[in-house]
Amino acid sequence: MKKKQFSPKEQEFEKYLQKIEDPNYQGEVNYALPENPTPLQVAKFNICQNILRYKRENNLTREQTAERIGLSKAETEDILFSHIEQFTLDRLVDYASKLFEPLEIKVVKADARRISV
Repeated sequence: MKKKQFSPKEQEFEKYLQKIEDPNYQGEVNYALPENPTPLQVAKFNICQNILRYKRENNLTREQTAERIGLSKAETEDILFSHIEQFTLDRLVDYASKLFEPLEIKVVKADARRISV
């Protein structure tokens, strides 16, 4: 049987996958919520996603976003990639309040079938 030949594009993609799947990889990877997230994890994740949405909708660079919320570029990237373990909820609320004015936080009963973002 012949071994399948991969195109250069497929080889490049395979190399990229190996790189980002390495447990020690520290690059730009958007984190997802764990399988059974706590309400705190969901709240922090939602704030990160809303900050990312604000950046995209306003065509801001990472540097511009960092300047608006008063963080370094590296810290801002942690928010944009949803590295929720790096921040407390009150810090994320503070950063979001610099972008969304006025900011309102609501506590609602979650739908057991889905988690809203």
